[in-house]
Amino acid sequence: MISFGIISTTDSKQVIRQRVTQAFLVSLMFPMIAWIVDILSRGIPFNLTSIADIHATNPIHWIIDLAPFVISYVTWLQLTRHYRRILLLEKELRQRDEDIEKNARFAQRIGEGDYNAPFQVGGDDDILGKSLVIMRDNLLANQKKEAEQNWITKGKDEISHILRLHNNIDELSYDVLVKLINYIRTIQGAIYLYDEEKQKLVNLATYAYNRRKYIKQEFRIGEGLIGECAYEREFIYRTEVPDNYVTITSGILGDRKPKSLLLVPLITDEKLEGVLEFASLDDEIPELTIRFLKEVGEIIARTIFNLRINQKTEKLLQEAQQMAQELKENEEELRQNAEEMKITQEELEISNAKLEAKIQEVENAQKRLHSLLENASEIISIYNSEKQLTYISPSVTKILGYTPQEMMSGKDIDRLTRKGEAAFNEMFEQLLENPRIAITIQYTFMKKDGEKIFLEVTGRNLLDDPAIGGIIINSRDITERKRAEKEERMRSKMQSLSENSPDIIMRVNPAGQFFYANPMVETYLGIDYRELVNQTITALDGIPVLSNFIREAIKTIKVEKEKYEGEITFTTNRGETVMHIVGIPEFNENELETILFVAHDITEQKQTEREIQEKNRKITESINYAQRIQTSILPNNRIIRQYLPKSFIYYHPRDVVSGDFPWFFIKDDFIYIAAVDCTGHGVPGALLSFIGYFTLNNVVDHDSSYTAGQILDHLHFGVRKTLKQDRPDADARDGMDIAFCKINPKNKELQYAGAHRPLYFVRNGELTEYKGDRKAIGGIPHPKKAEEPFTNYIIEYKPGDRVYFFSDGIVDQVGGPEKKKFGAQSIRDIIMNNLKTPIHELNDVFAKALTDYQGENKQVDDILLIGIEF
Repeated sequence: MISFGIISTTDSKQVIRQRVTQAFLVSLMFPMIAWIVDILSRGIPFNLTSIADIHATNPIHWIIDLAPFVISYVTWLQLTRHYRRILLLEKELRQRDEDIEKNARFAQRIGEGDYNAPFQVGGDDDILGKSLVIMRDNLLANQKKEAEQNWITKGKDEISHILRLHNNIDELSYDVLVKLINYIRTIQGAIYLYDEEKQKLVNLATYAYNRRKYIKQEFRIGEGLIGECAYEREFIYRTEVPDNYVTITSGILGDRKPKSLLLVPLITDEKLEGVLEFASLDDEIPELTIRFLKEVGEIIARTIFNLRINQKTEKLLQEAQQMAQELKENEEELRQNAEEMKITQEELEISNAKLEAKIQEVENAQKRLHSLLENASEIISIYNSEKQLTYISPSVTKILGYTPQEMMSGKDIDRLTRKGEAAFNEMFEQLLENPRIAITIQYTFMKKDGEKIFLEVTGRNLLDDPAIGGIIINSRDITERKRAEKEERMRSKMQSLSENSPDIIMRVNPAGQFFYANPMVETYLGIDYRELVNQTITALDGIPVLSNFIREAIKTIKVEKEKYEGEITFTTNRGETVMHIVGIPEFNENELETILFVAHDITEQKQTEREIQEKNRKITESINYAQRIQTSILPNNRIIRQYLPKSFIYYHPRDVVSGDFPWFFIKDDFIYIAAVDCTGHGVPGALLSFIGYFTLNNVVDHDSSYTAGQILDHLHFGVRKTLKQDRPDADARDGMDIAFCKINPKNKELQYAGAHRPLYFVRNGELTEYKGDRKAIGGIPHPKKAEEPFTNYIIEYKPGDRVYFFSDGIVDQVGGPEKKKFGAQSIRDIIMNNLKTPIHELNDVFAKALTDYQGENKQVDDILLIGIEF
């Protein structure tokens, strides 16, 4: 606490007077200083006169002279307010000190537990006092609540102690009832327990006026207040007791009716265990008592529930023990019965095993019989005397494809050929006439899938046999046997062919063992072919080339499973022999069984081939020599371009030597150039080309005044004369086609004549064709038709004009997707599409176009094309 000094009203007034006086005296300094400054500034003596003068002349001094009074008044006013405030604060502090002291004394009494001590709150500002009053009231309420809770806890502990003492519900109910009545101080009470079997509340104990009462009462659920409390499962508290309520009298107090009633249900885990009933002579039963009975009721109900469970458990345990004893006795009896049954079962199992063995034996016998019939290679069928099938074995399905039912419906006879049916009928008649005599026939039968097989049928007449009672027929499939017999016959024929073959024939297995050898082995190799059989390849080691070939053939065929062949040369009894040997694999069901080696003597064939090769070599050398001669006399691009700089020759012979050839000649002022196509190609064409070449040279060199047409006329007669085609008995048709040009560079004149060959003239992007005459050079003219001279065309050419002429080899070349001829139109298209292309580059253009068009097709003829630009 902060203490302040006390200032009385008298003291404060004295201090104010002192401070005002001090302020007045200090403020006198302001007018005096003003006087002195003004007098000194005027230079006049300091006296009252001077003071009066300055006041007279300067009115401001009057204002300054008032400063002491104003300052004194302001000082008095501020000090008066200050001390008034101090006095007020001192009063408030004194009041607070009094309240604190009073609250401290009150708090001390509350702390000592005196909650009823008087206390008066100091006022609205006494917050501490108000808080102490609230705290006191709360402590007082808590004390009361704690006392009530202690009373309830004490009662629950005492009741719980009683509940722990008893295991009998009757004794427990009575003692609990007595304890509750005494504890809550009522006059009487009763306890009712709910009997689930009876569906009723049964009075278990009643206590009134300090004595036990024996009252037997039962209530149904909902009956009376007891039944209503059990039905509602809520306590019932009444201060108005019904008139029909049962009253209990006392000899001392008389018949007094209770004034208040309280019924509490005993419920645990939402299960009704009973009802407590209390009656009081007081007007009311305290709320604390009701709360206590509700809480203790749950404990009583749980205890009763547990006791009931324990009693039931004990009862069940006793019953279980009794039952276990009975089960033990029954188990012993069952064990004895089981031993007897086990002995009986063992005897039954032995009997069943014997019976099952017999059944299995019978089934196996049936299965074996069925399997024999199913898988038998024979069909067993029985006919009656009317030739009707009465039985057929299941094996018929496997062998013929028909089921027994289908055969019974007539398929046995329907699938026979006429010959087979006749044989079957004859056999049947013979069997009827001769019982017990077996008759065997063979015929073909068509199976269900259409395959024909051979059947061998054996019939016996057992009509008089009671076990059969019919004609039994055994049919077996002999197709394989027939096929084997056929193969044997074929093998015999093959062996006969092999033994008479001029080739060596041997059969070897993959291990290299000989199975067969024909007599030619001995003829060529000098080895006894009969002794070679069953020997291995080592028997041929004396002829290492042959033995190694056979070993390599076996090794290769094992892997590739295909024929192996080759040629070897070795010395035989016939001298050095060349053999072409073929190893042929022989399979049995995809397994390599043997390899058949056939060695054919090709010695003479090889000698012939070597002679032919020698002749061919000589022919080739001759042709190559002829090609050099032909090449040496023919012009080439280099020679021609000395006179015709803008020109090219596309020349592609089909063979080494060619029937087509370019021809070039210079005489006087003329240039002669031609594309010649002789009949045929290769050597014949080349020979004919020499005739044409030299004949042309002779004609042109003889007289330069000949026109191009006249030159061809002379060439025509010269060739005919050389080939003797001018004789009456001539039959040779050989000759040549030609495109011939005579060029006069001085006059810029071109003469052209053609035999079956045209000339293409190009000027200013326009192509003009000069067709050759429809006759050849040489040959035999029609006897009844006079020959016309060759046409001579004269063309005045200009610089830039181009001419093209060619043999028919380029036109007739086959190619393209439809394998058609290249054709003259293709040549015209190339020419027109390359008007701006330099003339010497057209050689490659024509070569590429023709190669692409030809593709994989062979060249059909010699090819020659000449192009010139002027």
